[in-house]
Amino acid sequence: MRIGIDLGGTKIEGIVLDPQGHEVARVRAPTPAGDYANTIKAITRVVDDLEGQTGIAGRGIPVGVGIPGTLSPATSLIKNANSTCLIGNPLDVDLARALKRPVRLANDANCFTASEASDGAGVGAGVVFGVILGTGVGGGIAINGKVLGGPNGIAGEWGHNALPWPDDDERPGPECYCGLHGCIETFLSGPALAADFKRSHGHENEAREIAELTSKEAGETLDRYERRLAKALASVINILDPDIIVLGGGMSNMTRLYENVPALWQQWVFSDRVDSRLIANHWGDSSGVRGAAWLWP
Repeated sequence: MRIGIDLGGTKIEGIVLDPQGHEVARVRAPTPAGDYANTIKAITRVVDDLEGQTGIAGRGIPVGVGIPGTLSPATSLIKNANSTCLIGNPLDVDLARALKRPVRLANDANCFTASEASDGAGVGAGVVFGVILGTGVGGGIAINGKVLGGPNGIAGEWGHNALPWPDDDERPGPECYCGLHGCIETFLSGPALAADFKRSHGHENEAREIAELTSKEAGETLDRYERRLAKALASVINILDPDIIVLGGGMSNMTRLYENVPALWQQWVFSDRVDSRLIANHWGDSSGVRGAAWLWP
C-alpha cells in the first residue's frame, strides 16, 4: 500500500493505492486558505480518513505529497509556492511529525508528469512535458519515464518565465505573486482567464463558467487564451522539443485547446513543421495524487 496527497490551492486530495497501482480509497477536503498550521491539520485528517476506510491505521505507511511549490535544496524550506503560506516552512518535517511517519514532497507538476509518463497519456514517449493549468501554472519534464528535478529543484517551471512574443496590450503584464510582471501564470491560470474576461468585458465569472459560455465576449477571451497558450508552449518546444505535451489542471478540460492551440503554435516554433503532440491527461484529477503516491518505491 502507498498513500498520496495532492495539496492544491483550493482542495486537498488523498489516495491509497495497492501494490499494483489500483485505487482502494480516496478522500477530498478543502484547503484552509492562507493558514499553514491548519493545512498541516487538514492533511493529517485526510490521512486518518484514508486509513480508516482501508483498515491500515497504525501501520505507519509512508506518505508522498505533491505541493504547489518545491523544497529548496539550499535551505530545505518550501519556496516558489503560489500557496504563499507554505513558503519558508519545513513542510516535510512538520508533516512527518504530525503524521508520525516518513514523508516525501515533490512539486505537484512533477507528480502529475511522473504519473502521466509512467502509466498515463505519455507512457512510452521519450520526452514528456507535463503542464498544470489550474489555480497556478506549473510544468514538469520526464525523459524516458524519469522526472527531472534539477540542482535548483525547478526543472520545467515555465509558469514564471515571461509570456513570449507579447502583444502591445500584454506588456508589462499583470503583477505576479513572485514579484514580477507578465509571467505566463498571470495569463494562463484559471484565475487569470477570469481576470482577463472581467478586464475586457466587465463580467465576473469563474474560468469554468467562461469556458461554457457561448457569447461573443467569452469567445474573444478564449481566443486570446489559446493564442497565449500557443506562444508559451512554442517557447517550450523550441527549447525542449518534447514528443508529447500533456495538459492537466482544471483548464485542461477545455477540449477546444487540443485542436486550436497546435493550429496556432507553428508560427512561433523554429521548425518547418511541429510533430510534438498536445494531449489530454489519462488520469484526470487523479494524476497528481497518483504521482505523489509513487514517490515511495
